[in-house]
Amino acid sequence: MSQSKTALHPKTIETVKATAPILEARGEEITTHFYKRMFERNPELLNVFNQTNQKKGRQPQALANSVLAAAKNIDQLENILPVVKQIAHKHRSLQIKPEQYPIVGENLLAAMKEVLGDAATDDVLSAWEEAYGVIADVFISVEQKMYEEAAQQSGGWDGFRAFTVDKKVPESDVITSFYLRPRDGGSLPSFEPGQYITVKAEIPGEEFLHLRQYSLSDAPNKDYFRISVKREEGSDLLPEGIVSHYLHRSVNEGDVLELTAPAGDFYLQPSDRPVVLISGGVGLTPLMSMFNTLVDENRRPVTFIQAAQSSAHHAMHAATAKAAGECDNVSYHVCYDVVTEEDNADPYIQKQGRIDKEWLASLLPKEEADYYFCGPFPFLQAVNQMLKNDFNISEERMHFEFFGPAADLETN
Repeated sequence: MSQSKTALHPKTIETVKATAPILEARGEEITTHFYKRMFERNPELLNVFNQTNQKKGRQPQALANSVLAAAKNIDQLENILPVVKQIAHKHRSLQIKPEQYPIVGENLLAAMKEVLGDAATDDVLSAWEEAYGVIADVFISVEQKMYEEAAQQSGGWDGFRAFTVDKKVPESDVITSFYLRPRDGGSLPSFEPGQYITVKAEIPGEEFLHLRQYSLSDAPNKDYFRISVKREEGSDLLPEGIVSHYLHRSVNEGDVLELTAPAGDFYLQPSDRPVVLISGGVGLTPLMSMFNTLVDENRRPVTFIQAAQSSAHHAMHAATAKAAGECDNVSYHVCYDVVTEEDNADPYIQKQGRIDKEWLASLLPKEEADYYFCGPFPFLQAVNQMLKNDFNISEERMHFEFFGPAADLETN
């Protein structure tokens, strides 16, 4: 991995690494101030950033973790290449461009100075300015390659492409699928099962654009893309999901949406091992793409475990049950928080409550398998802990996806 056109000075490396403890202690304070400062000075970036993630505090936390990782590994940035690639996929999908990096750098350095005060000496700021240049070069280089690959593949494109909503299908009380076909009538690129696209939403009455990333919820190599969107309800602390409500209420068959090409590093890996898919709520969407691909291939044993609030909230159950009934290589198991009398008659709805290690132990294959799981953050933490600590599944066999900025599953 090429770090930069210019190697960092040893004194810079020493100074940046020495800042790691203070970044560990005050990193989120710095990044929270950074976003506030940047949006005040560059409000056009509100067309790119998800403001709900800002309000939840997840974007500042994710950036703080990334800055800390960069500080600790500034002399060996190849150590954080997986994180760089994960973020670069999101940046490419959101159409982040090289000219935006200096804006971020200027505001990040200023935020360090304004939050840390005298602790942010001229030497520290100078070292971080040099280091940021190197880190930005790495991101720009990786993203440039991704832009080229997305545009050059068969059916691929750069920027946003217009798609017509061919079908709008309610999947549950809260999840609706949108079948999308290119308005230009052209072909579609293949993608890896589990990847996502970005939808551009120009919502009447909203000052800024809204960009949202949604998993592709069907297998690749169809003549359409499918996304399955949960309508996000509000709470006392957070407003309702602006884009999800717009899609559910206002976007209908025949309407046009603009999308970027598929991206993402959470996808089905080539292997001959059995596959275990574990989903919580709308986390099933990327796993449905994997599941449908595995069913089409009819080669690897598949165990699909789904958790949902209730049958009213559970999407695509009938289609998954049908595939399980027709395919010898598929094992399908469902648990709900709330189980009805009708649910009790369904052989695939097998448990009330949450996924626990006793139930999981009865479902997992005896042979070595690959595990893919997706859902809300507490769900990811619980599944990760069970697979790692109770079943001794190695990290290279576990793959998971965050909906939104990444976080550390090992923290409480």
